[in-house]
Amino acid sequence: MQNRVLLVEDDDELRELLARYLANQGFTVREAANGQDGLTLALGQDCDIVVLDIMLPDINGLEVLRELRAATHLPVVLLTARGDETDRIVGFEVGADDYIPKPCNPRELVARLQALLRRIAWDQKTEVNAARVYGDLRVEPGHRRILQQGVALDLTATEYEVLQVLLAHSGSVVRKTDLMQWALGRRLEAYDRTLDMHISNLRRKLGNEDPPRIETVRGLGYSYRVPV
Repeated sequence: MQNRVLLVEDDDELRELLARYLANQGFTVREAANGQDGLTLALGQDCDIVVLDIMLPDINGLEVLRELRAATHLPVVLLTARGDETDRIVGFEVGADDYIPKPCNPRELVARLQALLRRIAWDQKTEVNAARVYGDLRVEPGHRRILQQGVALDLTATEYEVLQVLLAHSGSVVRKTDLMQWALGRRLEAYDRTLDMHISNLRRKLGNEDPPRIETVRGLGYSYRVPV
């Protein structure tokens, strides 16, 4: 499993604490204390995953994320202020894969990173030609991409996971608890809107159809409807 992580955090004490913990857990850690340095390192493709603080002294973390998403599909986990839902929502809209509130538990951060990298590594081991077709969508696990009418959708790593799970169970209801576990690798917690934001982004990227092809089944979860 690839485990090169770029840690972009301006709080020296926190960054050094997290860097030591990640290194002890087998990660190769690169550090950046500001957004510009973090962006340069990330674009240099010297990492497999990015941990990005939103509040940075030069370039706001959300702007760094926008720049990254214009050039790369590197998975990104945001560090956000506890209780600041607005930053989390905007982060998902821009293209974050997950978030963790500050002050964060280093053990939880490691678990989030490992889950995300594990899902990516699993797909990379899948046969490239083992494609699956669902109406106008084609899933190519070996390339970790989903095409709509032959054009690749611009998905984050987590959006890809969510959509491919829904497609694999198309026509059936996938409970939110199961989708959270299968796609994000963690349990659904009360008031956690992470999954809702990913679904909202997927609907937009699929074309905002009416009715939507990803349907909400109130009190249960979501169901993918293959267009006729």
